[in-house]
Amino acid sequence: MNVMQRLYERTRARRPRMVLPEASDERVRAAAVRLADEGLCQVILLGSDARAGEALRVLDPERESDRAPLADYLREMRRGQDPPPGREEAHRLLRDPLTFAACLVGSGGAEGAVAGAAHPTSQVIRAALRYIGMRDGISLVSSIFLMELADGRTVTYGDCGVVPYPDEEQLAGIARESARSHRMLTGGEPRVAMLSFSTLGSSSHERADLVRRATERVRRDAPELAVDGEMQFDAALLPEVAEKKCPGSPVGGRATVFVFPNLDAGNIAYKITERLADARATGPILQGLARSMMDLSRGCSADDIVNAACVASVMGEGEEGGQGGIRV
Repeated sequence: MNVMQRLYERTRARRPRMVLPEASDERVRAAAVRLADEGLCQVILLGSDARAGEALRVLDPERESDRAPLADYLREMRRGQDPPPGREEAHRLLRDPLTFAACLVGSGGAEGAVAGAAHPTSQVIRAALRYIGMRDGISLVSSIFLMELADGRTVTYGDCGVVPYPDEEQLAGIARESARSHRMLTGGEPRVAMLSFSTLGSSSHERADLVRRATERVRRDAPELAVDGEMQFDAALLPEVAEKKCPGSPVGGRATVFVFPNLDAGNIAYKITERLADARATGPILQGLARSMMDLSRGCSADDIVNAACVASVMGEGEEGGQGGIRV
């Protein structure tokens, strides 16, 4: 059983309420039907033209009675705004499907949301930040891709979708969150390689120095985590190269989590791995949020949406609120 099959089984056992806010997209509708028919999720579709069915519920952000239960929650989340939104403004904001979905998840009325088939990543993240917020102690939203390789291994790439040029504190945070996500989703022990064009001081450059300092932050803040860097990709992946470039490394040659120094490197690398190495990429998987809201590529398929919903379910395991929260 591969990683995605295990995520499907964990989702089916939980049957979470999952919000899909882009019901006008045929790929989303097809994914909703599959999620419901296969007993994976209790689906909440947002849109006026969607059809309800067994395990498939429809809410319309244009309908006042559907918005009303979330209006007070939205006002509470925006109470620091100057001026804070009144009830009429809250209803206006809730007409936006992403806002409605994020409020439903943030309030505990659903366990997760999947969006981005018809919206750019920036809009998905903005809604999540405003109406779901960050997990305690976390200050940065980042992302990973699960990469299922042709030989059956699954590794994690981060960050490939959100933070363009992280500083050392942000890079260390991405490493810790990517390790946490890898453990949650795969059940495997993360071994984190902090990637660079240099391996353990083989080159002297400010960009390699940044990765080196970020590695030290990870060691200080998460001493239980196996991490090493800065490190070239081949040294992180191949034991025979690691023996020459970083002998004795706790990570070299057997890394499972690869943390890229910037978004250029991460985004290019996951697409090269997917296209040239025949790997299956699942993501971007958003991490750091208080509750699960997953992003999609606008070029996604219905299968991608189903996978993202299952990832959202597993990422949300153990969150406070369970099956409670606001009922719409």
